[in-house]
Amino acid sequence: MMQLRSSALLVEVMKTIILCLAALAALHYAPSIAQARTSSAEAGRRIAEKFCARCHAIGPTGESTHRDAPPFRDIAAKGNVENLEEALAEGIVVGHPDMPQFQFEAPDVAALVAYLKSLGGKG
Repeated sequence: MMQLRSSALLVEVMKTIILCLAALAALHYAPSIAQARTSSAEAGRRIAEKFCARCHAIGPTGESTHRDAPPFRDIAAKGNVENLEEALAEGIVVGHPDMPQFQFEAPDVAALVAYLKSLGGKG
């Protein structure tokens, strides 16, 4: 009987240790995940500066230099920025009338979407 209780206690102690290790691992990797999101959004900002800032206001403030180019914060505020993924990957053909056609690779699309989300866009 005593051995059975010891075994049950040992199992409970092992479960607790495993849960603690899992929690420590989660705490260790949480900053890395947040940092990856920040890095992706920062990469998206650089892409926007290179390809979009000539016409669009790409930051949280400011006016677009092209009257028909909405500020990125307005695009983000409309929500569902992930709906832009396909358009960015296949080549945007909508937008303001004289908008050049851009076609981005998947990592750049993800970065641009992350940047738009960082401006307040909803998934």
